Amino acid sequence: MPKSWTSGGFELHLDLEPGVGRRAALERSLREAIRSGRLAAGTQLPSSRALAADLGLSRGTVVQAYEQLLAEGYLTSRSRTHTEVAAVPGARTRTQSRSTSNFSVRYDLAPGNPDVSQFPRSTWASALRHAVTVAADDDLRYGDPRGHPELRRALADYLGRVRGVRISSQAIVVCTGFTNGLRLISAALRERGGRTMAVEDFGLPFHAEAIEHAGLRTETVRLDDDGLVVDELPRADGVLVTASHQLPWGTRLHPARRGALVDWARDNNAVVIEDDYDGEFRYDRQPIGAIQGLAPEHVIYAGTASKSLAPAMRMAWLAVPEHLIEPIVRIRLLSERQCPTFEQLALAHLVDSGGLDRHLRRMRTHYRKRRDYLLSALATTVPQVRPFGIAAGLHITLLLPDGVEENNVQAVLTDHGVGAHLLSAYARRRSAPPGLVIGYATPPGHAYPAAVQALVTALSKLV
Repeated sequence: MPKSWTSGGFELHLDLEPGVGRRAALERSLREAIRSGRLAAGTQLPSSRALAADLGLSRGTVVQAYEQLLAEGYLTSRSRTHTEVAAVPGARTRTQSRSTSNFSVRYDLAPGNPDVSQFPRSTWASALRHAVTVAADDDLRYGDPRGHPELRRALADYLGRVRGVRISSQAIVVCTGFTNGLRLISAALRERGGRTMAVEDFGLPFHAEAIEHAGLRTETVRLDDDGLVVDELPRADGVLVTASHQLPWGTRLHPARRGALVDWARDNNAVVIEDDYDGEFRYDRQPIGAIQGLAPEHVIYAGTASKSLAPAMRMAWLAVPEHLIEPIVRIRLLSERQCPTFEQLALAHLVDSGGLDRHLRRMRTHYRKRRDYLLSALATTVPQVRPFGIAAGLHITLLLPDGVEENNVQAVLTDHGVGAHLLSAYARRRSAPPGLVIGYATPPGHAYPAAVQALVTALSKLV
């Protein structure tokens, strides 16, 4: 019958065949587990004493089984108490999971990532230690699906101070990334009878997919140099807008259109989903407040730690109008329920202590230097290429001369080991001019100059 045991911190499982001797059953089970690859080479086995106790066998039976498999080459022993699986010829090997990065290239200049080599590891480790120390017993139970009260309070204070968001901690919902939050919002709108979500003509394809997966239909709206053309918004239940730094064009929504967007939401009893994409990083302009501050009852503000800290944080937040809190929370309970509590408490401590502010100030200087380095290299080597959206954010869009073929662009970049996004990948309805979207934050510091040189060399072959 199946037996499982725990020993020395390891959990293993064996099926001991009935009807045969105990030693023979143990030997057969271990052989099969090793041959099939379920017990990989190097896997440490329990001590004979622990295994015997857990399986209800005599220690002598386990010792004899181990000795037989050692003699056959299935096991190896480094000491009297350390037995592990040997590398057996012909045994199946476990497939190793590989990174699913979009770019198997030497120089990754794809947008969407910060410079993760600058993640404040020691500060975060200190915040985690603090979180573990201060966490109450109740914090280790299932928590509020809106998020831990300490983090929601810290975020409400922080967003009011730095982004002009008007919200109470009761109306903050913490979720695992912006796309997760968008899915929650879309599902809540659909549950309340919503049918349509307007989206910008250029944007991330999977955002529209998340909206449609929740049951809403998407309608694209044109962009110009002042951002979303609000006058062309259809009747809809909501609109998704990147007002601070549009992806990919890098424009910000004109002040007059911000007011017009709020008027549209009121007139249509709709909600504006304000994706504060790259809102933390600006270089050549004054910070602008969130649209949410103009109409908290009609705007859902969405922020994330993915760019300010790291995507692996899997932490985002929504400032939600009162009438949408209950349906969003109910849907949250049916999916992931909550983010990990210790990480929430650590982020709250990072915000309250000023650690996040200090990190962001340092990173603004870091990214501005990177942007300036890239712009200088482009102006020197390929002045025919026009950069857009350079005043803020972690990416710039490069427009190539007319007539450059997209297939040729991708081939030349690949030849030079450069990973970047084609501008056409962001187009929803209108065709895109030849261009690239470059994430200048992605490479680590030591690789950045070489990445920029590879990019401008590739571009010089195209123009």
